[in-house]
Amino acid sequence: MREDWTECCFEDLLDYEQPTKYIVSSTDYNDAYEIPVLTAGKSFIKGYTNETEGIFENLPTIIFDDFTTASQYVDFKFKVKSSAMKILVPTSKLVNMKFAFYAMQVNQIRNDTHKRYWISVYAKKKFLLPPLVEQKAIISKIEELFSDLDKGIDDLKKAKDQLVIYRQAVLKKAFEGELTKEWREKQNNLPTAEELLEQIKVERENHYKLQIEDWKRAVKNWEINSIKNERKPLKPKKFKELDDFLSDELDELALLPKGWIWMKNENYLFEVKDGTHDTPKYVEKGIPFITQKNIKNNNVTFDDVKYISTEDHNKFYKRSNVSFGDIIIAMIGHGRGNSCIVNTDKVFSIKNVGLFKFFNSLQSNIYALNYYQSTLGLNLALKKSKGGAQPFIGLTELRNWPIPVCSIKEQHQIVKEIESRLSVCEKVEQSINESLDKAKALRQSILKKAFEGKLLSASEIARCKQEKDYEPAAVLLEKIKVEKKKSS
Repeated sequence: MREDWTECCFEDLLDYEQPTKYIVSSTDYNDAYEIPVLTAGKSFIKGYTNETEGIFENLPTIIFDDFTTASQYVDFKFKVKSSAMKILVPTSKLVNMKFAFYAMQVNQIRNDTHKRYWISVYAKKKFLLPPLVEQKAIISKIEELFSDLDKGIDDLKKAKDQLVIYRQAVLKKAFEGELTKEWREKQNNLPTAEELLEQIKVERENHYKLQIEDWKRAVKNWEINSIKNERKPLKPKKFKELDDFLSDELDELALLPKGWIWMKNENYLFEVKDGTHDTPKYVEKGIPFITQKNIKNNNVTFDDVKYISTEDHNKFYKRSNVSFGDIIIAMIGHGRGNSCIVNTDKVFSIKNVGLFKFFNSLQSNIYALNYYQSTLGLNLALKKSKGGAQPFIGLTELRNWPIPVCSIKEQHQIVKEIESRLSVCEKVEQSINESLDKAKALRQSILKKAFEGKLLSASEIARCKQEKDYEPAAVLLEKIKVEKKKSS
């Protein structure tokens, strides 16, 4: 620590005000209204209100989430969303609020217990305080560096957005048959989609016959070893095809190449179904219970997953017979439509999640996934969504979801064409993500240097000391404490 710096606590510089009288009465927000409604989390501005009473105006200030310790610097009038925060105000006019805010960003604490942190922990956390003149110089240097960093981050995000646009352009061409146009012209006796569907019907009929044989054996076993009140095994239902598309429905879809046809998922795939919509009894350990939040980054994740008993899984959720290679898709909420191929043999149940199963020898699940994730495919499902605040895609919509069908040979070729174009994109995106992570780390590095007294050069520090109002931080802190005592 430099001799003109001193150690202090956050409570030396910051007092708090409870947010109760500033909480918004109505969440009927409108962007046309004037007063923002804030939260200390990442979303920051929840919306805008036309309420005129209970507006916080003692600026600048810092809002602090009392449970997560997230904070935001605020220099405009506002109202708040909830009482789960503290509004931090200076203990003296000599306190530089922006410096205090930056100090909070580099002085994080563990927040993995559910309690209010400001009074019990954060306010007592110690950090190094420089002279006031130097604080201003440090802020100026931080914001200069952050400005350059933010420009670079904006450029990276724009590049990432361009990759998304390019990816969708590739997928659009793929499912309009453009990527394989030249390939098709070179093929002899290429099977048509109709021929593929005939094969699917045969496979489906063979599967049904196997189910009937299994059912007959189960019934015979039930008759021999029947236990009183035990239900007789149910006879499998024969697959029933949905009605074909009407001509006016086809007009809304993309024009397909010769030999392709539009089909409904239910008629094309081996099986289209969904998991339970009920909330079961959770247990500490057991079968993972996957919801829409676990479908992300093109994968099924088991982070923050809940569990159900093996008995419940077998008894009530047998319909969720997810297996390796299936596609699962979120059916509810704003993330509905997120989908992925199951790449694990781990047994799990699903809730509010659709399930697509395939005739593996006749269909490409990668081809299908690319279609479901394309704007062309996904929009056809999303526009059929129901509900208001919690929109959802129903099982009927999943079964009726149009999919462009071509021969399995061409499906594999389409996947190759897509992957050859997007593999470069994935490498570029990975590089961008790594750069964004480095930018985040650099931001913290800048703050760390600032509060270790290493951000300013020797000449910049010398200029600070030449200012007429320069004084050591210990003197400044004593003045702040005196003012705090007077106002308490």
